[in-house]
Amino acid sequence: MKTFVAKPNEVEKKWYLVDAENKTLGRLATKIAIILRGKHKPIYTPHVDTGDFVVVVNAEKIRLTGKKWDQKFYYRHSGYIGGLKKISAKKLREKKPEEIIRLAVKRMLPKTKLGARQLKKLKIYAGPEHPHHAQKPEKLEL
Repeated sequence: MKTFVAKPNEVEKKWYLVDAENKTLGRLATKIAIILRGKHKPIYTPHVDTGDFVVVVNAEKIRLTGKKWDQKFYYRHSGYIGGLKKISAKKLREKKPEEIIRLAVKRMLPKTKLGARQLKKLKIYAGPEHPHHAQKPEKLEL
């Protein structure tokens, strides 16, 4: 038997629509990461982008368990001395609710060029509206 290796131009990409309303952040992010990587397909190949596109709506209505809205912090550094910035999950939800899901999924993808390409297939919107109706995304229940 020969080992099957998927070729990038042979992979068929589908579009999925995910409603994040009242979904737990980590559980939602793992399912999205699996779809973006293509691990749900029988033709999955680790070094080839076999994943599908994912459109997430209602990102502002995501759920965190426990006291994480106040106790979970997101850090970033400017590169300068004393340039460490932190923001709580509650404030980040007020400013950019899409960023909470994007960061959770990004940290579950490979830290390579392939992971960056897979993250570009993730489209996140704070409200229920999205501009991807032409792609006819399939509703995905998670």
